[in-house]
Amino acid sequence: MESGKIYHVKPSLAASAAINAARHRLMSNHAVTDADGFWHEEARRLDWIRVPELAGNSSFDGDVRVSWFADGVLNVSVNCLDRHLDQHGDRVALIWQGEAEDDSRTLTYRQLHAEVCRLANALRALGIRKGDRIAIYLPMVAEGAVAMLACARIGAVHVVMFAGFSASGIADRLVDCGARLVITADAGRRGGKRVPLKACIDEALSLASTSEASAGHKVEHVLVLRLTGTEIAMQPPRDLEFAATVGQQPDQCEPEPMGGEDPLLLLYTSGSTGKPKGLLHTTAGYLLWARFTHEAVFDYKPGEVFWCTADIGWVTGHSYVVYGPLANAGTTLIFEGTPSWPEPGRWWRIIDKYQVASFYTAPTAIRSMMRDDPKFLAATSRKSLRVLGSVGEPINPEAWLWYYHDVGGERCAVVDTWWQTETGGIMIAPLPGAIAQKPGSATLPLPGVVPVLVDEKGQELSGEAEGHLCLGRSWPGQARTIWGDHARYVQTYFSTYPGYYFTGDGARRDSDGYYWITGRVDDVINVSGHRIGSAEVESALDTHDAVAEAAVIGVPHDIKGQALFAFVVLKASNGAAGIEAELARHVGQVLGRYAAPDTVLLAPELPKTRSGKIMRRILRKIATRDTAELGDTTTLADPAIVQELIKRLEARS
Repeated sequence: MESGKIYHVKPSLAASAAINAARHRLMSNHAVTDADGFWHEEARRLDWIRVPELAGNSSFDGDVRVSWFADGVLNVSVNCLDRHLDQHGDRVALIWQGEAEDDSRTLTYRQLHAEVCRLANALRALGIRKGDRIAIYLPMVAEGAVAMLACARIGAVHVVMFAGFSASGIADRLVDCGARLVITADAGRRGGKRVPLKACIDEALSLASTSEASAGHKVEHVLVLRLTGTEIAMQPPRDLEFAATVGQQPDQCEPEPMGGEDPLLLLYTSGSTGKPKGLLHTTAGYLLWARFTHEAVFDYKPGEVFWCTADIGWVTGHSYVVYGPLANAGTTLIFEGTPSWPEPGRWWRIIDKYQVASFYTAPTAIRSMMRDDPKFLAATSRKSLRVLGSVGEPINPEAWLWYYHDVGGERCAVVDTWWQTETGGIMIAPLPGAIAQKPGSATLPLPGVVPVLVDEKGQELSGEAEGHLCLGRSWPGQARTIWGDHARYVQTYFSTYPGYYFTGDGARRDSDGYYWITGRVDDVINVSGHRIGSAEVESALDTHDAVAEAAVIGVPHDIKGQALFAFVVLKASNGAAGIEAELARHVGQVLGRYAAPDTVLLAPELPKTRSGKIMRRILRKIATRDTAELGDTTTLADPAIVQELIKRLEARS
């Protein structure tokens, strides 16, 4: 890959770019030599109630503390809406395209501001105050963004949950964050089918009420948005109609003054243990990072249509569907449907319909669309595109080249971005007007980002090297802690290599200083951009009455990047017919469909050391059929089990 073709910055992009190569060098040097001065300059591009004198004040040692602009006061909603009203009030802020071709909606900044204020007033009328947690469980509709901004306006902490989560997954999150109110819909629409959201919330609330961890806490109200007309059970006085509750409120709402370090949002990510972890992002640093990275990485120009295909239940949807574009007075596009329904090519038609300038999606989706009949792509123009982005996992060179040649017609920059829920926004990426691209490489860090490669002993590696990717300095968008468990935050991210934030990823740095992300080095599996802890899938399998034990690993997948492969030991020697499919469905019911294993292999036993440790290295080799060199198996309690598993897998082929 390193010796492959380098795609140099196009002169047309460099000429109009806000950040060209020269400015990129100046910004990077400034961020190194005078970090506080650099970030104060960026902070001045926000609207403050009280301008901060402090910039960063962080330490990665000991108990770990992260703080940015702590003495400043501002409001995120004001920065995304109010400050644009005088000059851009009639500019389209949000375009919503429904699953049906003729189902769409646009909101100008003035209209979006009014919608946000009405909901914010309704929340206050229901007793919601600064610091209260609000759970949002909605499909990809405009009201999702409205709900996030309404929470930000009154200082409530929003907890957006992916609409594919199961009832038990939602219940765990509701209990952990102590949500006072839930905003949901009767049902969602996905591929021509209905997804029963309200019914799922009802079940989740029932589970949460009996949870030992709930300590008597309960959700007080559920606001229900009517989208599909699906028949649902309403439980007054807890359940309230969204339209009736919100529609009667005034369209002006006094924003809550928020300290720079006041909480803005919680986002739950699975991690490598069974319990989801709620990552806390605070007000000023997160907003600055979303605004800064959106503008820099996509060379965004106000008024252009920006389309990030991510669900708002994930951090990508937070930063690049809502906060980044709106903080930059942009026009953001939200699409409710899927790229291949009712037929392939839907995304390309939407790009033409709305003249999308920047398109940001996952390599999983790109690889899937590569397999479509080329006629669907050829039937569209896509001439409006300037920048193509990828997110969620490393993009393989084959997909990169198809994206560049076929989708972008060799006109567009391709920005392959590396970042995490924990980082709040993009960390390593090529800037369209400044950095040459290498297919498969995330290229160079953004100004102010300090990546470090270390070996397994924590020794820093210089020059061309491959190792574990760490970050050596705090940045404004960094998650501050894990909700209710700072010790876990320190243990997860700072204990492996003291003094560094450990990303959990491996990476290679080439002779040009470009970074190539090589994948996870722990037991978190990246399936279609969803980071799934192997432990939580194993725990879900263990809840099935037939399962004695399970081990789950990730294997390469052409479309998803990685797929889940489960080795399962049953309590009885022979399972019922179809038990493998039943177990996969069971995981889907417990965690959500996205976490259902692609493959379930029944095993008489798992390969373990005499001390009881499961040898996942061997399981990966078996699952990928790479069994020529299994390495030392003499430490196994029963070495014969390896060949038995190989035979069982071969028998399925």
